[in-house]
Amino acid sequence: MGITLNMVLASFGGGLFGAAIGGNFAFIFTGLLVLVGEALAMSGSAGDITNVVAFGMMFGPHIAFAGGAAATAYAAKKERLEDGKNVGKPLIGISKNWDILFIGGLFGVFGMTVNQLLGSIGAPTDTVALTVFISAIVHRIMFGETGIFGTYNSDKGSSFWNPSAENAWLPSQTNFSQLLMIGLGVGLIGGYIGLKTTVFIPFGIAAVSLIVLQTMGEGPVTHHIAFPAAVAAVATGNIIWGGIFGILGAFLGEFYARLCYVWGDTHIDPPAAAIATTVTAAIFFLGFSF
Repeated sequence: MGITLNMVLASFGGGLFGAAIGGNFAFIFTGLLVLVGEALAMSGSAGDITNVVAFGMMFGPHIAFAGGAAATAYAAKKERLEDGKNVGKPLIGISKNWDILFIGGLFGVFGMTVNQLLGSIGAPTDTVALTVFISAIVHRIMFGETGIFGTYNSDKGSSFWNPSAENAWLPSQTNFSQLLMIGLGVGLIGGYIGLKTTVFIPFGIAAVSLIVLQTMGEGPVTHHIAFPAAVAAVATGNIIWGGIFGILGAFLGEFYARLCYVWGDTHIDPPAAAIATTVTAAIFFLGFSF
């Protein structure tokens, strides 16, 4: 797999730092550095900020975000945090936090290792996104109480597949019409930008836009829409496929939210699962390759 001691040590630091600032803030940094890295690459600058930093040991979502999510789940299990799904909370502010940050570091190393393994066997998917999902399953098994698919509560929804608005993953982005419109709109523009620049630019923009949700408490989550849309558009040369895959990503995100997130007590990331699924589909059916 080509794992070195430096990679292990660096990914431990990345996971710990992701826990310290909070998973969502770490992911916003990912998006920002993707934009910087891709801009520098397109200008002909030396260095590879996108792969080395944004998707590397410091801010790779499989390391920093996943480390933060795992540490959040651990903090809740130890009753030092009320909500094990609150990946927006910087964990540096929790008293007696050394072990919480340590867990973030350990899951950073775990994420790096899993991603390297998936890459070494040529897994036909976005290995970073799949690793985020795998890491979340592992930390729920270790630190959660509800099981992988959660525990349905009839007081918070009429059925397992129909949670109340208050209990939904994204109350403002959950019904058919909302998902269709945000999927189509972001898919079309994501596909267009992907064709004109790189597939990572729409992802970076969508990731940075999470600052709205993080600071205002409400806002769109679209990286699982914009990135598959760009991938599909680049694979086919047609932004209509961007719109189709944008819609697919939007609905898959909500599907995975209802399957694994809503009724659980830790954060299993719906966008990561949706990205892994749609990119796999683009590889098999549209001929996409990284």
